[in-house]
Amino acid sequence: MPVYDYACAECGAFEAVRRIAERDDPAACPACGATAQRVTIGAPSVGSGAGAPAMAEDAGSYGMRHRGGCLCCG
Repeated sequence: MPVYDYACAECGAFEAVRRIAERDDPAACPACGATAQRVTIGAPSVGSGAGAPAMAEDAGSYGMRHRGGCLCCG
């Protein structure tokens, strides 16, 4: 099972092994038992600088932008 990061307001960060279906549900802090929310981190933006390939305006099924004519978007 995957490991997810959570943040307790009192104790700080901790990890929990949970099913994917439960990943966004609050988790109990192992130190104090308080309810903690999952910590999510956004991915960095890649490829917008000079020399980067131009991206198509249409978005794929996951909201990602693809180059025109890529094989995954048909």
